[in-house]
Parts: sequence; structure tokens; C-alpha cells
Amino acid sequence: MATLLEADDITFSYDKKGPKVMDGMSMKIEEGKKTAIMGCNGAGKSTLFSLLNALRKPDHGKVLFRDKPLTYRHRDIIKMRSEVSILFQNPNDMMFKPYVEQDVAFGPTNMKLPKEEIEARVQESLFAVGMEEYRKTPIMKLSYGQRKRVTLAGVLAMKPSVIIMDEPTAGLDPQMAYEVMEIAEQMHSTGVTVIMASHDTDLTYSWADELRVLHGGKCMYAGEPEPFYSDYESVQKAGLLLPTVFMMNRTMADLGKGPLEPYPRAQSQMALKMAQHKDINLGVLHVIKADRDTDVKAVIEDYDLAGTPTGVYGMSARMALRATSTSVDFLYNGPENCTMKCLNGQDSVLICDPLMFDKAVSSAMFINEHGFGKINIDVV
Repeated sequence: MATLLEADDITFSYDKKGPKVMDGMSMKIEEGKKTAIMGCNGAGKSTLFSLLNALRKPDHGKVLFRDKPLTYRHRDIIKMRSEVSILFQNPNDMMFKPYVEQDVAFGPTNMKLPKEEIEARVQESLFAVGMEEYRKTPIMKLSYGQRKRVTLAGVLAMKPSVIIMDEPTAGLDPQMAYEVMEIAEQMHSTGVTVIMASHDTDLTYSWADELRVLHGGKCMYAGEPEPFYSDYESVQKAGLLLPTVFMMNRTMADLGKGPLEPYPRAQSQMALKMAQHKDINLGVLHVIKADRDTDVKAVIEDYDLAGTPTGVYGMSARMALRATSTSVDFLYNGPENCTMKCLNGQDSVLICDPLMFDKAVSSAMFINEHGFGKINIDVV
């Protein structure tokens, strides 16, 4: 993988006489990887993001984008920001217009796109975050969570090649948090490099390919999650908690109830690894790969799947559901809920965006490939 963004020995402080927020920070972000930036409050995550997006300039050291140092010339910064978008933790820092549709259209309008393209992007982005019905609503009338959705829609409307998300699930209810993670996965499936800061180790552990852990103005760890979480002293030093699934897996291994590896990343993977039900009949996971024009209701009827517990995952699948007025049992976290039904011996149906198929069946494949049981995956 090519290096996309790099901080090279960066030093930065907000005041010349103040403490150094970045103190010899060096780290690389690889293109195409889902990277979680971890660290306690004050570790410098937000500051790092503002440096990577050229909102601030380091006192010493340099930031590189696609192996080229940032020049901080206006023209070059504008070009870089057309590819790298940042979603700030506080939505009020990102709202510039009085009405929802105007705010979402702000970025595409500055890109001087045709009106038809702007309208299409606004419509699709508001649908993605569940805010279509609010497009004519004044920003001032929105709740905090609704404002976060609108700012996310504004970032999606830019269609960047890199998106930096600073605590995107903070202040959101659990269902919306899962929805944000699905959107992050959706963007990654289309080739976007996603970088996310979060305190929620459970969410990031199930999602991230790589971790970058900040402490004391430096990057104290870079690599896959498991080696870091296996070093509990480092986890404590960084002010973090072990992900629940990781902790349960390690505890069971310590008790002699099974091997430490392979490491499960989801509750369904952990559940069957613990149970070791190799000989029981598990349910069938029926997967409907649905593009926007798929008649989901007709497919369910044709394959006699009516009444089977059903979930949805991905943008095109959700659009297909809306077009046919089809209801589902699991509107959020569809893959995990459908897989858990299979563990209970029930069949389930997952209506899935074709681009997200691999992620959608990853828990079932983990169970099958490691011999913990057999979930038949039926693509209909």
C-alpha cells in the first residue's frame, strides 16, 4: 500500500510559550486502509487532523500528501482539500448556511459543479444519513445529533478520496453510531481512505484495519489492533480500555477454554468460538445483493423468504427498500444481527449493497473458515 498522508517529525503548540501538543510526531497513513486514531482526551487527535488537512501549519517538521510536502500555497491547499475532507467533532464548527439543503450543497457549489449534479449529491447524501425530510429545515431548529448528520452529509456530498472523521459517533444514540460506522464502511467500499478518531474501542476494533495510538505528543503505536491490545501496560498508558470482544477472548483463553487465536472482532464470532458447536445445525444466511433498482419485495416472495428475519446493509440496499416500501427487522447493524439469528438455528435474510458483500458476510466466513461451525451463505 502507498503512503497517502504522513506526519514527519512534527512539533506544534498553540502558543509559543505553551506546551507542545505535538512533540516529534511521526506517523504514516496508508491508502485504502481503515485507520483508527486512538488516544485519551488531550492526546492531540484533533490537532493532528487539523495539521493533516492544512488548517494549521507545524512549527517544525512537515506534512506530506502523496509523498509531497505541503507547500501551504493557497492553490495547492485548495487542491489538496478537494481530495481530503475532515468531519469535525463539533458540528457547529462546520455549518455555514441557514438551511439544511444549503449547507449540504455548500461544498459542491464551491467546486462549481453543475446544478443537476449538486442536487443529486444533496439528495443522495441526505438519504445516506437519514435527513431527507429535513432538507428545508433551518439549522437552528436541529438537535445536536441531527446537526452531526447534516455535517456528515456535507462531507459525503464532496465525494472526497480521503475522509478524516473526528469522533463521529460522539453524542449519538447507539443506533446512529452503527449507522455512521456503516457509512464509513460504505465509503471505504468505494475506494475512499477513511481515518477515524474515536474513544469507542468496541466500534473501532470491529472496523479498523490499523491503529495509530497517540500519547505525549507522539505516535506510540502503529500497526494492527491485536498486538497493541495484547500489551495491557501500553493500553493503560494511552488511557484506553480493552475492546469487550478482545477482553472476553483473552479471558477464555487464559481459563483454558480455547485458543487465543484466531481473534474474533464481532460478538457473533466470539459467541460461536466460545460455544464450539461444530456439529449443530446453524441457520442459513440468505444474501440479496440489491442495487437501487432491485425489486426486493419480489425477490423475497420468489425465494419464499417472507417472514424470515431480515436486515439491511449499504446504500443501494436501503434505496431498494424504500422504492418497494419493504420493511425489515434490523435497520441497523444488519450483518451482525442476521448472523446472530443463524447462530440460534434460524435462517435470516440480509439485503446488501453488492459493494459491501465481503464485509456483510465476514462474521459468517470467520466462523466457517476456522471450523467453529457452518453457516451456509445463500446468495439469491
